Amino acid sequence: MTPDMPDVTRAKNGRPVHHWRRDLVELAALFTAVAVADAVANLIGHGPDGPVLLAISAVALIATAGFHTWWSRRHGHAPPTDDTGARPTASVRRAGTAEGEPGAPETAAGLGSASGSGPGSGSGETVLWRMRTTVRDEPGSLAALCVALAELRGDILSLQTHPLAEGTVDEFLLRAPATVGASEVTRAVSVSGGFGTWIERADAHDLVDAPTRVLGLATRTALDAAELPLALRQLLGRCTIRSLPATSVRGDRPEAGAPVEGALEDTVMRLRAPEGGVITVERPYLPFTPTEFARARALVELDARLGPRVPRSRDVLTLPQGKDIIVRRADAGDAEAAKAMHERCSQRTLSLRYHGPVGDADKYLKHLLSPHFGRTLAVQTASGRIVGLGHLLWDGDETEIALLVEDDWQRRGIGGELLGRLVAMAVEAGCDSVYAVTQASNTGMVAAMRGLDLPLDYQIEEGTLVITARLRTASPHAEGAGHEREHSVRD
Repeated sequence: MTPDMPDVTRAKNGRPVHHWRRDLVELAALFTAVAVADAVANLIGHGPDGPVLLAISAVALIATAGFHTWWSRRHGHAPPTDDTGARPTASVRRAGTAEGEPGAPETAAGLGSASGSGPGSGSGETVLWRMRTTVRDEPGSLAALCVALAELRGDILSLQTHPLAEGTVDEFLLRAPATVGASEVTRAVSVSGGFGTWIERADAHDLVDAPTRVLGLATRTALDAAELPLALRQLLGRCTIRSLPATSVRGDRPEAGAPVEGALEDTVMRLRAPEGGVITVERPYLPFTPTEFARARALVELDARLGPRVPRSRDVLTLPQGKDIIVRRADAGDAEAAKAMHERCSQRTLSLRYHGPVGDADKYLKHLLSPHFGRTLAVQTASGRIVGLGHLLWDGDETEIALLVEDDWQRRGIGGELLGRLVAMAVEAGCDSVYAVTQASNTGMVAAMRGLDLPLDYQIEEGTLVITARLRTASPHAEGAGHEREHSVRD
């Protein structure tokens, strides 16, 4: 209750409460009015036209009182009207009930808000759009853009501005009627002064505001270094991300470096990777803004400060032969044990994995075990010896799967178990597909891919077989990730 509200409107147990001081004032005013009326009546009544004047005064008072009563009932206690002048009926919310709280009646406006319809969209279907356009940096340019979108009955859900040297890039999240197409939106934006417009369909994930999304990506990166490329891709949209080591795995030629502070060149940004390499991000269809570059650089700097890290989860599995093995995440700290496993593998096994003779395994393992190039699973025995490796490698905007199992441990179901877990990781990371490069004679890898029970595409070029599995219908493979558990590995 506000302080300036009359006392008579205060309620107790649903009934108005009248204060006794108000009653005394009204009673005193009544006696005063009677005394004044008596004095006036005596003064006028003794005159020649006294009775006529008294009758006229009585009629005037009665008419005034009647008009006042009618006016107060019509305007003083009538329910408020809406913008169209019509009074709401039973759909008026009760006093003190907030919009959206339990018990609030469902009005037409409330239903429209709940359904997500924009202004003027009524009960029609709506769609979400992500749009970016450039406007001149002058007063009124953004207002003209908003007016154009309002004429299309578009509802601006969020707006981010990216100042440039010349002009400003405005990024909108719009809700518009389903009957309004992308070409219609871009045409209206162009007429209102926007240029370089880009638009695409959005979904419910885009409703998260930018600061919340960046904090979530930073949290994922802090927990797992392998999340950095994925976090950059989610931050910047559809783009190609490549991690280049400081020294190429195919030779001693250093790759093109990047300044410590990074470099931004229109549709390409280069960032200094924590291990000394370069992270290249390309988005040919849309130039990067300085704001996006600053956000990406902040994520990379966070990763560099935290250092190498992977989740320390492990699963204990029982092979059909009765032996127990452990499956866990691997990183650069496992390089020596992984190299020892390579030395125990036959040349045929290494040739099937690397598609040719293997020289110095150190150059490959330094790249493969780095979390910035993907995720690696290691299979080790109870004594701690690594007998199998599975890699999920970020290859630009694609994802590669690779397996290597020591000869003495093959045909025990280890390869299929690693493959299933890697696919589950790819699904969790939001990948649409994964591919494996092997030889047509590698029947073990082909059988393992077919065992995924996923749609597969095969491409053969000069004896090299590329098998691509589409993951849109896949579901996570392993439940309870991050905790130890026991189960049997099936062949």
